Amino acid sequence: MAELQAAPLTQEALQAEALSKLLEGLQQDEDNTQDEHAHFMHMAIPRIGIGMDCSVTPLQHGGLSLVQTTDFFYPLVDDPYMMGKIACANVLSDMYAMGVTECDNMLMLLGVSTKMTEKERDIVMPLIMRGFKDSALEAGTTVTGGQTVVNPWCTIGGVASTVCQPNEYIVPDNAVVGDVLVLTKPLGTQVAVNAHQWLDQPERWNRIKLVVSEDDVRKAYQRAMDSMARLNRIAARLMHKYNAHGATDVTGFGLLGHAQNLAKHQKNEVSFVIHNLPVIAKMAAVAKACGNMFQLLQGHSAETSGGLLICLPREQAAAYCKDIEKQEGYQAWIIGIVEKGNRTARIIDKPRVIEVPAKEKDGELW
Repeated sequence: MAELQAAPLTQEALQAEALSKLLEGLQQDEDNTQDEHAHFMHMAIPRIGIGMDCSVTPLQHGGLSLVQTTDFFYPLVDDPYMMGKIACANVLSDMYAMGVTECDNMLMLLGVSTKMTEKERDIVMPLIMRGFKDSALEAGTTVTGGQTVVNPWCTIGGVASTVCQPNEYIVPDNAVVGDVLVLTKPLGTQVAVNAHQWLDQPERWNRIKLVVSEDDVRKAYQRAMDSMARLNRIAARLMHKYNAHGATDVTGFGLLGHAQNLAKHQKNEVSFVIHNLPVIAKMAAVAKACGNMFQLLQGHSAETSGGLLICLPREQAAAYCKDIEKQEGYQAWIIGIVEKGNRTARIIDKPRVIEVPAKEKDGELW
């Protein structure tokens, strides 16, 4: 979870700020019991609360910790199977952001909409569930339970849990001056999904048709779905190999919102400066044509199941990017630097937009 500091404050930013204050209050309640708990445990295992991607709770057995996360949201793509995969990847992403690559168990959270007909429900919900389960299997884990409710909204999400030794997770607070920031998936999923919906809304389509074709939008939508459904597991595994100093995943509060939250949690007096923005091809132009609606280039456009934002030693970042491309077939990018500062993050005034993919190949997505 993160906070969003936009100027001027939008309704979303105000809501995010309010949420952040509530979470801080909950964190303080937790901190009050932490010393007593640590004394009981007789060990120096960090207890990480709700401010970052996962909760890490020391267990009473042999130096182990329970790492847990949960997430859920409303469907944002047309394909129920892909929606299930995206939801599962999104839940697991918080775990991967802490360098945890093995998940012991998953639970599924389903909200079945009362507005669906019986036929819609009997087709759509099993497809969502199958997508979620297939993604869990791809991650090397299984779904063993959960909860289903009937309510006005269709929702899909889950819980991921694993028991770890301290060397199996990376505490996200060790960035040092001279590190670089690496991003493992392109931005622009929110813009791509919205633009695709606008194909059927003439008044909206008219705003963007001068900068993008229908084919461009359909391809961007497919790229967004493909990206959102992709696990960050290999990215997490390589964080250990290349000595990452911390990471977070980029989701609902946008690149800058999550960068600010990661910066705020650092032990050292550092700040993050972002120079490059990898964006799904043509989506930067769409965002510009929509004025201030998405704030994509300002770092506030919401992402779903986005990439990992990782602090890596400068001398190892290029090798990390090369290795992930070799193993996954997808790019990662060095997008910024860690400099001395007061635990904040910013995007420079005129960031370089990197179109992803750089060049169209006939019939290929990336």
